[in-house]
Amino acid sequence: MVLVTLVGEQLAVEGGEFMYLGSNSECRNCQLKNICFNLKPGRSYRVTKVRDKHHDCTVHEGSVVVVEVDELPLTVALPTTPQEGTSTTIEKKDCKNIGCESFDICANMVLQNGKTYTVKKVYEKMSCLKQYELYKIDVTD
Repeated sequence: MVLVTLVGEQLAVEGGEFMYLGSNSECRNCQLKNICFNLKPGRSYRVTKVRDKHHDCTVHEGSVVVVEVDELPLTVALPTTPQEGTSTTIEKKDCKNIGCESFDICANMVLQNGKTYTVKKVYEKMSCLKQYELYKIDVTD
């Protein structure tokens, strides 16, 4: 199924990536808000196709453009290396070490604690300042 949304014309580039931050109160009276707000807050997306349809927008500089997007996987840290294609339940890390280069991966704010995700890609072992044995993994829900 194709996921269609609206982005500012500066973001409307095939292969371009962006993070959807959520709804904007300035848009509450816009007739197109349901198309703009159909993404998951905090998730990243890649533009796969730019359609030839523009709309006026009071929030974005210029206009907004209709685009097709793919949701990108979440990159997380796991204490084991599961096989690609398998399911795994994520337990969020309680790490407060914001100076660590892996902090964004370990403390991913989008993850739902206890939720089961599908493993898409397994990367290398990560460095951890607390000496935990962690592996970098891409997952989807």
